[in-house]
Formats: sequence, structure tokens, C-alpha cells
Amino acid sequence: MGFDQYHEPPEELPARTRTFARLCASLTEEAEAIGWYEQRLAVEQDPEALAVMRNAQTEEFKHFAMDLEFLLRRTPVWREIARGVLFQEGDIVEAGEEAEEGAGLGGSGGGGQPGSLGIGSLKGAGL
Repeated sequence: MGFDQYHEPPEELPARTRTFARLCASLTEEAEAIGWYEQRLAVEQDPEALAVMRNAQTEEFKHFAMDLEFLLRRTPVWREIARGVLFQEGDIVEAGEEAEEGAGLGGSGGGGQPGSLGIGSLKGAGL
């Protein structure tokens, strides 16, 4: 198993954080697979091959959704922001800003501090 998903020494991370990192890596891998299938489907001419690849891509959609749901269940702030963005009508960026503000993080990165990345406002809000 690769350990490139860690930015801190894995042995110093609690098991819950290592699991979270694994699911983040899995989410990324599923998104990449969805994109690869999209490219393959765009150029494939054989109808039977297309059917097989569409079925495979659908499986990747399911895996992506399951990974995302796991991560959202473990991260209440992320879940709250996602609820304000996903499946909403209108401008996506505006919905994101409103969701961020609704989560008490302010717009554009949180904290309401000019130039802030909002990282400080997330203390205690994570895992």
C-alpha cells in the first residue's frame, strides 16, 4: 500500500485520520476513473464495448458517492457546506458562498479576515 496520501508521518496519525486519508485518496481515484471512462466513451465505436464501459462508469459513480458520503458523515462542517451546494438551483459559486457563511465560516475561505484562507476558523471542526 502506498503512503503518498499522507503529509505527516503515518505512525503519528490516529487511525481515524489515516482512514479519512484513505477515503480521500479513494474519492480521488474514483473521480479519475470516471473521467477516464468519459474519454473512452467519447471515442469508442463498438456498441457492445460502449455498453460495458457505461456499466463500468456507473459503478465508479456509485463508488464515488459512497466515498463522499463516508467523508461527509465524518466531517460535519463539510457536510453542512455540501448540503448548501449540492442539488441546489442557481449559481453554484453563490450557493457555495452562502453555504460557507451558513456554516459560520464566512465567505471565500472563512473567518471573514481579508486574505485569510479560513484555516484557523476550522480548528476543532474536523475529525
